[in-house]
Amino acid sequence: MSHANIAVFVPHRGCPQQCSFCNQRVISGAAAQPTAADIDRACEAAKKGVHPGDTVQLAFFGGSFTAIDRGEMLTLLTAAKKHVDSGFLTGGVRVSTRPDFIDEEILTLLKAYGVRAVELGAQSMDDRVLALNGRGHTAADVVRASKLISACGLELGLQMMTGLYGSTDEDSRETARQLIALRPATVRIYPTVVLRGTRLEQLYRSGVYQPPDWEQSVPLCSELLQLFEENGVRVIRLGLHAQDDVARQMVAGAYHPALRELCQGEIYYRKAAQQLQGRPWGDYQLLVSPSAVSQMIGQKKKNLSRLAQQGYRCRVLGDESLSVYELRIKEL
Repeated sequence: MSHANIAVFVPHRGCPQQCSFCNQRVISGAAAQPTAADIDRACEAAKKGVHPGDTVQLAFFGGSFTAIDRGEMLTLLTAAKKHVDSGFLTGGVRVSTRPDFIDEEILTLLKAYGVRAVELGAQSMDDRVLALNGRGHTAADVVRASKLISACGLELGLQMMTGLYGSTDEDSRETARQLIALRPATVRIYPTVVLRGTRLEQLYRSGVYQPPDWEQSVPLCSELLQLFEENGVRVIRLGLHAQDDVARQMVAGAYHPALRELCQGEIYYRKAAQQLQGRPWGDYQLLVSPSAVSQMIGQKKKNLSRLAQQGYRCRVLGDESLSVYELRIKEL
């Protein structure tokens, strides 16, 4: 049994702000706004790949769903609810929106149309960073909206960014800690990617802003990934989706098609380095879950090279008895 997600993008629809980093048509790959017919077609196409017992959810991403014209929103929700009522969308509907466009009335309406989860674009819990990047809401708005979502029985998802204009690693860590305190079910971590046509591009080209690249972002993002997971929060996305539009339109920043795997590899490296510290130099065997062998080795064997530079020559083997992020070391 698995989870199938049907993504419907609503780029820039409903957004009252033009955030410094935002070019949703590039991020989503969508230019046209969706219609009820688009939802029907997406659901029919998805049925071909769904197996009995799979959880199927339709997700509206890319804009501020609860801020769009109410008539348009209801048209989309009505089209989706038809597939909820038929029993196909067993996971209901998921929407992504801004924290300042959430109240009890809209949440009641969403639930009536089969919405099960609401994701908020928090991005930062530092009001200074939010203001510098034109978000138009505050950290208090995130707290208020999150509590309303949880109180009405909907699944809460939160999204954060690292490397924003004016941001530091420490305020990103603090953002993560504050998001954890809100007890979300899921989180998405997006290191900043500077796209053409955004204010960040202007700041970057003027020399005012220098975003971290993916190599600089991996240490922090791996730390955040581990922090969320250790606190029971599922990280369902780390980095922008790999697609040609993003690769073509990016100017600078932390884009890599396998960013999550790189961050997982960094977690394994830190664990290995910590456990090897103080041991005699020599040959060792690193045992990890079979699914994590490539992460422990690292991209282009980077982790093994770093350990070898410290005097530890290591081989990596899979061990079925170990779970994710577990590591056992044997001396050879």
